[in-house]
Amino acid sequence: MPNSTNLAYPIGKSTAHPNPDAATLKEWIEAIRNFPQQLKECLSGVEDNQLNWPYRPGGWSIREVVHHCVDSHLNGFMRFKLALTEDKPEIIAYKQGPWATLADGQEADIRNSLFLLESLHHRWLVLIDSLSADDRQRQFYHPEHQKLFSLNEAIGMYAWHGAHHLAHVKQALASEGKYLS
Repeated sequence: MPNSTNLAYPIGKSTAHPNPDAATLKEWIEAIRNFPQQLKECLSGVEDNQLNWPYRPGGWSIREVVHHCVDSHLNGFMRFKLALTEDKPEIIAYKQGPWATLADGQEADIRNSLFLLESLHHRWLVLIDSLSADDRQRQFYHPEHQKLFSLNEAIGMYAWHGAHHLAHVKQALASEGKYLS
């Protein structure tokens, strides 16, 4: 259930867990596996005008959140592949806010992004499910945070990211547009 006291972080902020136990890791992987379907179900029956509802005052619209999830998870998938094929590669950070304001984030049909997210997650999970414990210790360097992240940590971050934005969509729908400027 979303935390009504913090509209920006309704499930709380992400916390790093570089060495999750097997049960936690399994939970995170299942969260990544289930996210596209959960988002699709949440948006079933939502009308186009409702996609303009923000999840908080000054926050992204449902449409922007959906497109952002694809942008973010595409970058995540690439970060995994880089970490698995290079030695501690420096990834490219991107400005999420400006990306959301581009035409595809404002005007594109969310059905295409939902399809892309579902397809991407199928492929991403093939990769994640194939990882050994040593593979999950491989790292990439994030210049914005100026630190190395293991794939274990990244699995947790992307599990949180999906739940975080699913909560935003639910929050926007529950608000029934009251945060529109």
